[in-house]
Amino acid sequence: MYTTSNYFVCSYFCLSLSSSQSVEEQEVERETTNTLLLLCVPLSLSLSPERKVPKPYRSGLNTHKASDKDLLISSCQMSSLSRELVFLILQFLDEEKFKDAVHKLEQESGFYFNMRHFEEMVTNGEWDEVEKYLSGFTKVDDNRYSMKIFFEIRKQKYLEALDKKDRAKAVDILVKDLKVFSAFNEDLFKEITQLLTLENFRDNEQLSKYGDTKSARGVMLAELKKLIEANPLFRDKLNFPTLRNSRLRTLINQSLNWQHQLCKNPKPNPDIKTLFIDHSCGQSQPNGARAPSPVTNALMGGLPKPAGFPPLGAHGPFQPAQGPLPTSLTGWMSNPAPVAHASASAGPIGFNSSNNAALLKRPRTPPSNSAAIDYQTADSEHVLKRSRPFGLSDDVQQVNNLPVNILPVGYTSQNHGQSSFSTDDLPKAVVMTLSQGSAVKSMDFHPLQQILLLVGTATGDVILWELGTREKLAQRNFKVWELKSCSMPLQASLANDYTASVNRVIWSPDGTLFGVAYSKHIIHLYAYHGGDNLQDKLEIEAHVGSVNDIAFCFPNKQLCIVTCGEDRLIKVWDANTGAKQYAFEGHEAAVYSVCPHYKENIQFIFSTATDGKIKAWLYDNVGSRVDYDAPGHSSTALAYSADGTRLFSCGTNKEGDSYIVEWNESEGAVKRTYIGLGKRSVGVVQFDTTKNRFLAAGDENMVKFWDMDSVNLLTTTDAEGGLQASPCVRFNKEGILLAVSTNDNGIKILANTDGIRLLRTVESRSFDSPKIGAGAMVKPPSMGTFGASNATVAANLVDRVAPMASMVALNGDNRNLPDVKPRITDESIDKSRAWKLIEINEPSQCRSLRLPDNISAMRVSRLIYTNSGVAILALAANAVHKLWKWQRNERNTSGKATASIAPQLWQPTSGILMTNDISDRNPEDAVPCFALSKNDSYVMSASGGKISLFNMMTFKTMTTFMPPPPAASFLAFHPQDNNIIAIGMEDSSIQIYNVRVDEVKTKLKGHHKRITGLAFSNVLNVLISSGADSQLCVWSTDGWEKQTSRQLQIPAGRAAAPLADTRVQFHQDQTHLIAVHETQIAIYEAPKLECLKQWVPREASGPITHATYSCDSQSIYVSFEDGSVGVLTATSLRLRCRINPASYLPANPSLRVYPLVIAAHPSEPTQFALGLTDGGVYILEPLESEGKWGTLPPENNAGPSTASVAANLDQPQR
Repeated sequence: MYTTSNYFVCSYFCLSLSSSQSVEEQEVERETTNTLLLLCVPLSLSLSPERKVPKPYRSGLNTHKASDKDLLISSCQMSSLSRELVFLILQFLDEEKFKDAVHKLEQESGFYFNMRHFEEMVTNGEWDEVEKYLSGFTKVDDNRYSMKIFFEIRKQKYLEALDKKDRAKAVDILVKDLKVFSAFNEDLFKEITQLLTLENFRDNEQLSKYGDTKSARGVMLAELKKLIEANPLFRDKLNFPTLRNSRLRTLINQSLNWQHQLCKNPKPNPDIKTLFIDHSCGQSQPNGARAPSPVTNALMGGLPKPAGFPPLGAHGPFQPAQGPLPTSLTGWMSNPAPVAHASASAGPIGFNSSNNAALLKRPRTPPSNSAAIDYQTADSEHVLKRSRPFGLSDDVQQVNNLPVNILPVGYTSQNHGQSSFSTDDLPKAVVMTLSQGSAVKSMDFHPLQQILLLVGTATGDVILWELGTREKLAQRNFKVWELKSCSMPLQASLANDYTASVNRVIWSPDGTLFGVAYSKHIIHLYAYHGGDNLQDKLEIEAHVGSVNDIAFCFPNKQLCIVTCGEDRLIKVWDANTGAKQYAFEGHEAAVYSVCPHYKENIQFIFSTATDGKIKAWLYDNVGSRVDYDAPGHSSTALAYSADGTRLFSCGTNKEGDSYIVEWNESEGAVKRTYIGLGKRSVGVVQFDTTKNRFLAAGDENMVKFWDMDSVNLLTTTDAEGGLQASPCVRFNKEGILLAVSTNDNGIKILANTDGIRLLRTVESRSFDSPKIGAGAMVKPPSMGTFGASNATVAANLVDRVAPMASMVALNGDNRNLPDVKPRITDESIDKSRAWKLIEINEPSQCRSLRLPDNISAMRVSRLIYTNSGVAILALAANAVHKLWKWQRNERNTSGKATASIAPQLWQPTSGILMTNDISDRNPEDAVPCFALSKNDSYVMSASGGKISLFNMMTFKTMTTFMPPPPAASFLAFHPQDNNIIAIGMEDSSIQIYNVRVDEVKTKLKGHHKRITGLAFSNVLNVLISSGADSQLCVWSTDGWEKQTSRQLQIPAGRAAAPLADTRVQFHQDQTHLIAVHETQIAIYEAPKLECLKQWVPREASGPITHATYSCDSQSIYVSFEDGSVGVLTATSLRLRCRINPASYLPANPSLRVYPLVIAAHPSEPTQFALGLTDGGVYILEPLESEGKWGTLPPENNAGPSTASVAANLDQPQR
């Protein structure tokens, strides 16, 4: 059967044969028509098989046929140069997101037919725009293909008007658009006209199977694409030529550079305006160009690649010696620039390169003829329209316009032959150990606050430590912010394994931003405002595969991010908008590290790859300027001395051989190779520099130190043992503290005398607030327009810090600024010094037991104790239930659950498992739920499919009911009738279901998203519901009417996930209840839902995953995404004990494990169970000698003793 759509298509393929055609041509035409008609048959839906194709369609008349001559004339309407220029402009407009201009130029030039744009317009029914776009490429009567294209579009427009009962519009379309086709086939036009007489055009037998608008457009679009591809007028117009990114910008930059090289008196910074007039750089030269001199002839003769910068033959790093340079140019590398560098060097994973140094050779033309120009291209003009980060002025050298904490500073030449340092200046004394929970991958000290340490781990966690108090100020776990915006490969990777490792963390030069590079595609940029105030700023899918390094740079006076990755690319991103600025390709292996630098108006990036290649790039999208091998073809990182005058590298090759060397910057050769690294290193050896004097590398489970001027090993330290084989090492900017990673997923902080004094000073102080405000970055008295210091600094610290040395340059050595908090006394603090928050960090500090399990491990989605307290029931993400039972014996006379004795994973003799119905749904995508009867005899459960009722003794399925959709998302038994159950649904409704009679008594509607919590009060006779819409509702259980509702108060600065669960649970008094959300714990009073207290955890712990009252309602157990568990006093919502994951979880750097659910024992107030992401279930109890989790905090608002690390944290908000 034929659809009318295909009928019309086929009929117009037979529209007519020209009388001028020969018999042979007519035969070919008919044969083609018959073939096309046959092809239409399988697609047909509605034409009656008895109906014959009308005679006009069998014979027809031919339309105009485009000749080869016509096509030749059409293709030659514009010259080849014009055609290529249009493609360049189209690429430029597309990159700049000028979408309307792009499509307008496509249409007017007729060079490129954008099929994707055409599909979007057709799908959206933008018929006028569709015809307007087509008009740039063909007209209705150009040939038979064009006629069929326009007919199909207008016919669909006509049918849609009829479908909408808009007869006036249909008549208008018939007269203005379809009438033109009547000249070729009058019968068809009459048949189309007759559709107006029908109430529903589907009454026409041919159109009886016509679907909805969307499906009809889809069928038509498929036909249109075939017609367009077959139409000779679209030949060579359907494919866009392959161009490198920003090709037009590159060509313009090359042109400017070429003119500038031929100029007698070139301007130091010619701008884009030279495009609008003939090039002129000198006042006396109208044109400015001149014949090339012998010098520039030689320069251009060796020009391998034209670009916005001269080639490396002019001033490239690692160039072979080509004879002596002019006397005036010698020593170019030996003297550092007297102004601040306008870029921040960020070295590769695990080492510091926070200062710039020149590596590019001196140009072989005199300084006045400098060809090293970074032109203000069209791209930079566009960039300048955006707001500048940190309020930077147009000229970063204007001191008064620089942001606070960023002052230009010059460095005098350092006489490296004489040393004023000794080994006592090296930080070697272990002053503290920090527990991370997973292996440390990268570290970086804050550039201004010397005791803030940023850490990235193997499980994707990013932690900010304050060393003075040994406190985690903030923590971020790996989470993709906008998963739907990610590429399909990344989504697929995350679907299989939603974990990633941190490869690199790095602070921006002024410490207001930091970047994180992950092992899966993306980077995150955070804004830091002091204390624990972190804000998500940018998420960029930077590379395919691992992002191996990230750094900050400052091309064109705009803060940018440089990244490199497994896809062999280096990319530059705008740090404010996330827009991609440059992309460099040329490496033949994964790029291991990047190191951006700035020197004498030359901005460049060095990159190293895992095959040992070192390349240099200028910001011009042209290509690499050097290609040299690192020692031993190793995966190498580059770093500079603090003053930016000496270049070092350290790396390890595939054979395990490691090299740490200093480079001769002018020669591109190794100046000295340091002795002392192990012969077979484990992993890549990481290193750092400090004080313009020392090198440190982590190797052979120790830290090794060298004097920069001596190849022999200076000294070593094992930091009292426990270091990784090749530990991460990182100095703070002063060089008085050194962070080094340990085997047990921790960090040891080493200090010299000054470092110890600094830490003790901070530890001895009391503070009004535990958080460091943005204004509390202590600065010594400064000069000029900067006012006096905004905080009081201890005299002993001020005395030993020179004011000028402590001023911070954008790229200078920021290592003379101590971070000291203001001393503010508060009597209320002293009153509470007797109380301390209990921190449980070691397994010996509590009793814990992982329940035995021989069934495949999947994350635990739901967890509950039986009402008798002798068993624990878990529901895993794969829809399988697990039941553990404790046996009564001499060691356990009560037979109840305990952490002292392992239970039995119980199964009936039949060996069957309680497995929920999952229908066709992936159980891991479902919202699992279950509820246990009061007598523990059966459990009702669902995992996205039907609700199942299981016998807890035999594990047999007693019945199933309520097939989805919608699926059940929460279950709760009525407290007075086990036959009545409240079922929260994914469609936001609540169904009150009678199991005995298999009947839904009523349906409650009041939420906007799925139901995530239900709780009955048998005192108030109400049901409290909570949903993913962060709303609480109260329903009377007498008539099931809604009494009131309340929206959760999301804390300021906290953003909740779109479908974050909200759980509710009644207190023992059946009047008060807790609402548990990932951002808070809140206490409400029913039935009015008045919020009495709210507790907001600090962000370092990560989101709350679950919480529950203890059985006596005196405590609240709260689990977090960082693996920790908090114990709150229920009456005041004060944190009195924190159980860190190291106390109950074994160390496993490659696996991030945390509790998803928490359950309280029904009769033991101090016992609770955790269901983990790895499928494990743990029982936790305090030590018998303790008998409780911590002590009650003071009821007043006084802060706790500063001797307690976390006592200042997690206090109630109201």
